[in-house]
Amino acid sequence: MTEPTTYGNVLVRRPCDRVAVVTLDRPDKLNALTPELFTDLDRALRAIGDDPDCGAVVLTGSGRAFSAGMDLDRPLGHRDGPNVHDAYSDMRSAVSTIIALRDIPQPVIAAVRGPAYGAGFALAAARDIRIVAPDTRFGAVFVKIGMSVGDLGLSWLLPRLVGAGAASELFYTAGTFDATEAYRSGLAQRVVDDPVDTAVDLAAEIGTRPPLAVRMSKELLNASIGAGGLRTHLELELRSQVIGLMAPDLRHAIENRVSRRN
Repeated sequence: MTEPTTYGNVLVRRPCDRVAVVTLDRPDKLNALTPELFTDLDRALRAIGDDPDCGAVVLTGSGRAFSAGMDLDRPLGHRDGPNVHDAYSDMRSAVSTIIALRDIPQPVIAAVRGPAYGAGFALAAARDIRIVAPDTRFGAVFVKIGMSVGDLGLSWLLPRLVGAGAASELFYTAGTFDATEAYRSGLAQRVVDDPVDTAVDLAAEIGTRPPLAVRMSKELLNASIGAGGLRTHLELELRSQVIGLMAPDLRHAIENRVSRRN
């Protein structure tokens, strides 16, 4: 195993032949997502996508969480207060990361433990396969802070993974799926004590298959679920998110979060 490659707050290691493990590395913040972290992840994924010696990818988070979602201390579009130009630029960068996950030729397996909320939920949903720990919780809490559920493809992806009714109930109630419900609904393919080890083993198995066959299979699976339509839907979501980021409800949610700390 070689030394990890660092892309800001993203680590890439190669635990075995033809497998890359990509780790969100802000454990003290439960891997909460910032504009910079999206940029780091996009760079890492696209570098892996260009690597012919990598056959499959595992995406995970360091510490006790996959990702707690958007970092409310540094939300998109709020570098120096709410700014629509910053919001659009930040959301464009985040959308690019989701597209990278679908565009790179290698299948991507999410290894999830602990919280996967908001944008973290969207990152997991955009993977090809999800392997989760028993303590995993997927949360779609957007409406609680005055935002729509249109976040990084989640409003497009989740109905296709679990069905429109289950997705609607989760979205409108700002609810959660635990590991059992995620498995029962088809969101998760396995529930195991160590999702990273299991995901690496599965990635290594995929890596033994002929690369062109795997790549073409990923393209066909993307086509079968209408992944081309994801790009158009992401554009609609992007605009919804920019509006939400500028609205007073989010600002009040952030202010309430700060006041509770003090």
